[in-house]
Amino acid sequence: MVLLVLVLPEYLIHFFFCVMFLCAAEWLTLFLNLPLLAYVSRPVMSCPGLYDPTTIMNADILAYCQKEGWCKLAFYLLSFFYYLYGIILRIASIGINDERIAHFIYI
Repeated sequence: MVLLVLVLPEYLIHFFFCVMFLCAAEWLTLFLNLPLLAYVSRPVMSCPGLYDPTTIMNADILAYCQKEGWCKLAFYLLSFFYYLYGIILRIASIGINDERIAHFIYI
C-alpha cells in the first residue's frame, strides 16, 4: 500500500489531463493519452496492491518494470515536446503585437 501512495498522484494527474483535453476538445491529444491512461489504471483496478514485495526482486519482473519505466519516460518526453510545439505554434499564430501576449511576455 505504501507504493500505491507514491504512484497514485501520477495516475490522478494523468486522468486530470485527459479530462482537461476532453473539455478543451483536443481530440488528437486525448487519443494519444488514452492508451497510457488505460494501461496505468489496469493495475490499480485489478488488485489491491500495485507491487508484491516478495516478487519485485525477481529478475524477470524487475526487467519488465524497468522496461515499463523506460517506455513511460519516452512517452512523457515525447508528450512534453508535443505540448511545447503546440504552445509555440499558438503563440506564433497570435502574433507578438497582440496586447494579450505582449502583456504576458513583458511581465
